[in-house]
Amino acid sequence: MKIGILTMNTDDGVDPVLLAREAEARGIESIWLPDHTHVPVARKAPYGGPKENFEDSPGDMPRDYYRNYDQLVTLGAIASATNRIRLGTGINLVVQRDPIILAKQLATIDRLSGGRLIFGIGGGAPWNEEELRNHGTEPATRFTLMRERVEAIKAIWTQEEAEYHGKLVEFDPIFSWPKPLQQPHPPILIGGWVKASVDRVIAYGDGWMPGHADDLSGHREMIGRLNEAAAERGQPFTVTIFLAQLDYIERYRELGVERCVFKLPTQPHSSVWSTLDEIARAAEANCGNVLS
Repeated sequence: MKIGILTMNTDDGVDPVLLAREAEARGIESIWLPDHTHVPVARKAPYGGPKENFEDSPGDMPRDYYRNYDQLVTLGAIASATNRIRLGTGINLVVQRDPIILAKQLATIDRLSGGRLIFGIGGGAPWNEEELRNHGTEPATRFTLMRERVEAIKAIWTQEEAEYHGKLVEFDPIFSWPKPLQQPHPPILIGGWVKASVDRVIAYGDGWMPGHADDLSGHREMIGRLNEAAAERGQPFTVTIFLAQLDYIERYRELGVERCVFKLPTQPHSSVWSTLDEIARAAEANCGNVLS
């Protein structure tokens, strides 16, 4: 089982390039960064909660969300300063990014890193619909948009002359290089917990990326569905547990999880290094070679 780390990648936390170097030195397999371009001043729902029956609630999001560096620029910097650690988007909000530009950015990172990109994606949280709307995205159709943009990106990555004609994404034949180094393209992991998330993985993804849950019975059921679909297509789907818990490592392994991603605190360097060491020790004790 592989072990990754998530940093909120902020300008008042540990330097992400230095963190990636330290993680690589400890044998960590991957580093993951979030994707928020901005925080709306006011929203109709509180952070992480339901939308209904709430007044505008500014200022309730954790400080980390306000202070993100750009996800892809940071991954490019990390790629230039490391040799082995894999580079994960955790997650990339495809529904807030132009697919033609995003395809080129991701392919560039993959080539310049020697094929280390992992493309984790999501459609955005319903409690944060104002962020989506500020990018011209209609929350009600965001998952249709996500599928079409991913399919368009895959076409750009794999075809010399790519075109796409969907309900929400439309472009005539184009040339676009570079193509990713990984073939046919970097792995596409789809985040989410509900049944529809697994349906999306089966339809156009390579792996599922749910968050940790204290009761893993639901994960077991969803993984069973993925295994059935994998048998039909003749190729397995991977499972990455996001925001994993150290004391669940053995249970994740029993479920057949390929990768666990643990979140680091956004704190001074000393606190981050101690947590990173704890993750590396637990991983080695429970998983053997953490790069395997």
